[in-house]
Amino acid sequence: ATHNDMTKVSRGLKYETQKFVAEELSNITMPEMKGNEGRFQYTIREVKIHELNLTHADLAFQPGLGLLFEIQNSSISLSFQRRILYWLFYDTGYTNASAEGVNIQTVLHMNKDEAGRLKISNITCDASIAKMKMKFTGTLGRVYDFLGTFLTTGMRYVLNKQICPVMNHAALVSVNSLLDTIPVRTEVDNYVGIDYSLLSDPVVTSRSLDMDFRGMFFELANENETLVNYAVNPIVKEHNRMVYLALSEYFFDSGLYSYFKAGIFQMNIANENMPKDLEMILRTTYFGAIFMMNPALVEYPISLKLELTSAPKTTIKTSGATVAVTATVTVLVCPPGAPPVQLSKMTMVRENAPCHLVFFGLLIFINEVREEKGLG
Repeated sequence: ATHNDMTKVSRGLKYETQKFVAEELSNITMPEMKGNEGRFQYTIREVKIHELNLTHADLAFQPGLGLLFEIQNSSISLSFQRRILYWLFYDTGYTNASAEGVNIQTVLHMNKDEAGRLKISNITCDASIAKMKMKFTGTLGRVYDFLGTFLTTGMRYVLNKQICPVMNHAALVSVNSLLDTIPVRTEVDNYVGIDYSLLSDPVVTSRSLDMDFRGMFFELANENETLVNYAVNPIVKEHNRMVYLALSEYFFDSGLYSYFKAGIFQMNIANENMPKDLEMILRTTYFGAIFMMNPALVEYPISLKLELTSAPKTTIKTSGATVAVTATVTVLVCPPGAPPVQLSKMTMVRENAPCHLVFFGLLIFINEVREEKGLG
């Protein structure tokens, strides 16, 4: 298996997490509240959250636990419809309120599911609201301001009880539903596919979230035949950037092996695909051999067959990456209506070819074969 360690620094995730939490908290719904205080009878309904000021939000890694998202000393602005009866006076209208000193602490516990997808397995949540303020308007605004303490206490209690259930739903339902849509095994083209499922549960350290992916290519026609992994696991030692992606030799080798098994690394160059200058060189080089073999073959087309005899093998060191390639080049003369006649067969071995040049050549090679078979 290939190990792709993605180390995510909290600075990069903070903004998106804060944005997501604000959107989820804005969906808080509160039940209708009814009661009485002395001669006052009240009903509070249609509570709406208008603004969340999450100015003091932080994201951190909790070793062995998960991701900690913490909100401190923030505020929530809301409004509600009031209906108040005092003696024979009836008053209705909308009231603006604010929850201040809002503190929320959540820890997301993560693992992998049976398919190898990232999942949030559990969430721990603790929320508190220090105080609430509300400003009454209308006919009896000043008269029943003393109700503020009573009402704010009840609303603060109810609002506080809604925060953690919303956070739990957001993580265990909304986020996990989104994660379910992410494929972990998919086709690359008509020949090979790739498996990038998680091999183990994510590991959380004091400064990173490390995820170990399979990173394995496979031949679509024979998905169960895969290359055995003997590569050394890559290790990320830096933590200055948001994301690090480390690829082992197996990532490249499994891809090359899969294309090799699919028969991609072979090509016949003949007829209109044969460059005129190359054809001239081959005819000049092998004219004597053809004439000695059979003079009648001299005028027939010449073809060139290129084929890798084994899957290329990559080697990654601190000094750079190289690829070992073994290929055969066969020169053929092709009389019409008869089997091709071999003129020459050469084996080429390159042990330490520069990785970027080989991969560039192989990509061109694969593309040529795909176009030849109408799969481009």
